[in-house]
Amino acid sequence: MRLGMKSVVVTGASTGIGWGCVKVLVAGGFRVFGSVRKTADADRLSKEFGDKFTPLIFDVTDAAAVQAGAAKVAAALGNETLSGLVNNAGIAVAGPLLYLDVDELRNQLEVNVTAQLIVTQAFAPLLGADASRKGKPGRIVMITSVGGRNASPFMGPYNASKFALEGLSESLRRELMIFGIDVIIVAPGAVATPIWDKAEQVDVSRYANTPYAASLNKVKDFMITLGRKGFAPERIGRAVLRALTLAHPKVHYTVTPDPIQNMLVHTLPKRVVDNMIAGRLGLKRAKA
Repeated sequence: MRLGMKSVVVTGASTGIGWGCVKVLVAGGFRVFGSVRKTADADRLSKEFGDKFTPLIFDVTDAAAVQAGAAKVAAALGNETLSGLVNNAGIAVAGPLLYLDVDELRNQLEVNVTAQLIVTQAFAPLLGADASRKGKPGRIVMITSVGGRNASPFMGPYNASKFALEGLSESLRRELMIFGIDVIIVAPGAVATPIWDKAEQVDVSRYANTPYAASLNKVKDFMITLGRKGFAPERIGRAVLRALTLAHPKVHYTVTPDPIQNMLVHTLPKRVVDNMIAGRLGLKRAKA
C-alpha cells in the first residue's frame, strides 16, 4: 500500500453490508482495514480484495482486542490520520418483548450500542482526536437502520438498539466537532444479505404457546420476502462512500428500496400506523 492513500476501517466486514462497503471503498481507491471474527474470513477477504485490504481480527465487544486492532492500524498509518471509521458490525435479536429472555436484550445492546462506543473510542485518536497526527480529520459513518426511527412488532431489541445508536451518533457528532471529526448516519432499509437465509432458520416455536404464535410466523415470512427484494450490499457501500467523500455531506442518509413506504410510515399518525400493522399481523384484540 502506498503512502498517502486514504485509509478506512470497516467493522463487520465478512459479509453483507460490511462486505459491500469494503468492495466499494477498495474500488474507490481507499485502503481498507476490515474487522472480522474468524481467521477463515480474514483469509477469504484478503484473497478477494488483494493488497488494498488488511484484515483485523476482533470481536467488537472485546475492548482489548479492539485496542490491539487500532494499534495495528496506527502502525500502518505512521503519523497520518485515518480517513474514516465505518461502524457496521451488529446483530439482530427478535422476539415478543413480554416473553423475551432479558439476557438476549442485554446482548443486543452490548453488540449494537456499547460495542460501537468501544470501537469509536479506540479509533478516535487516529481520526484526529490526537492532534499530533498529520492530515485532515477523518469521519465516522454509523450504520443504523430505518428501524432506528420506526419500530416493528417482535423486533423490539433490534429497534431499541438502532434508536439508541441514532441518539449516540447525534451526541457524538456534536461532541466531536471540537476535533473536526464528522459523524454521519447511513440508515439502510431492506438489504439482500445472508442474514435473510439465517432468518429462515429462526425457531419461533418457543413462542408457540403465547398469543403471538400466528403473528410471528407472518412476520418471519414477510421479513424473508422483503429482504430478498432488498438492495444489494454495494448500494449501501456507495452511500458510505459518499458520506466519506462529499465536501458537505448530510448528517443522515436513508437508503431503502421502498422510499414511498418509508415516507408514509414517518408521516402518518402513529395510531394509524399502529392499526395498519395490527390489522396485517392479527394483533388486534378480539371483541368481547
